[in-house]
Amino acid sequence: MNGILPLWKERGMTSHDCVFKLRKILKTKKVGHTGTLDPAVEGVLPICIGQATRIAEYLTDAGKTYEAVVSIGRTTTTEDAEGETVEEDLTYKSISRAMLLEALESLTGEIEQTPPMYSAVKVNGKRLYEYARKGQIVERPTRKVTIYALELLDDDQNFDGEEVTFRIRIACSKGTYIRTLAVQIGEKLGYPAHMASLVRTASGTFTEKECVTLKQVEEIMNEGKINDVLLPVEYALSPYPFIEVDEANEKQILNGQVLPIHALLKEHDKIVYSIQHRAYAVYTQHPTKEGFMKPEKMFPNN
Repeated sequence: MNGILPLWKERGMTSHDCVFKLRKILKTKKVGHTGTLDPAVEGVLPICIGQATRIAEYLTDAGKTYEAVVSIGRTTTTEDAEGETVEEDLTYKSISRAMLLEALESLTGEIEQTPPMYSAVKVNGKRLYEYARKGQIVERPTRKVTIYALELLDDDQNFDGEEVTFRIRIACSKGTYIRTLAVQIGEKLGYPAHMASLVRTASGTFTEKECVTLKQVEEIMNEGKINDVLLPVEYALSPYPFIEVDEANEKQILNGQVLPIHALLKEHDKIVYSIQHRAYAVYTQHPTKEGFMKPEKMFPNN
């Protein structure tokens, strides 16, 4: 069994829970997820099975799209609705659409974020949430992420009240914390804030419309139709150019040899060599030999 299962992760489950259940349902051990989604978050979680686990990192590195509800008026320990209140401002607020759009615009592009204490980022070999659960606060590395688009989904011209909420859509790079982004939006507006809810609507090339739930996977498996929902490795590699193996380079590529660099690698960071349109090898620029390329991934049984 090889391929990518576009799973819709439901609220209340960890990404590891999904992998554990799928190993039982699919009766295979070679199952891996492509990026942690918090238990309170639902959404697109591509699952790699069999040989597809070799490209799990590509899917993890791909951009993501989310829809979130931001709540202005309160910050929490976890930066989302699950945490305890840290700071609260229940004064009556009147935030114009123009003010909100200006705040969103200022956070579009490359920005800096400090990961929340309740996160899986490692510091000195331990996850930050391990420190947080013991009440410890440690210095966290600030990192740069990219917000490709930040869109206000509500049509209101004014957002008024003691606790104001609004919906946004975010297209972003890997490593972006939407919880932290919600806090940053609040800071731009001059108020404490947190993320009230979150849904991941896309992960790389995978969208909600292709996804199935765990219950549906179990039903499909019982009907013997699992291949109807498994997407091939090629689907995940579709952002990269495909080059069909020919007689001139067949032997070298099948043996995974270092080759003179292909012209397409000047425009793309990866190229895919295929046999009858099935991916066989992913090549990238050689890190030390200028003018050459090397295989990064091989799929001999694809």
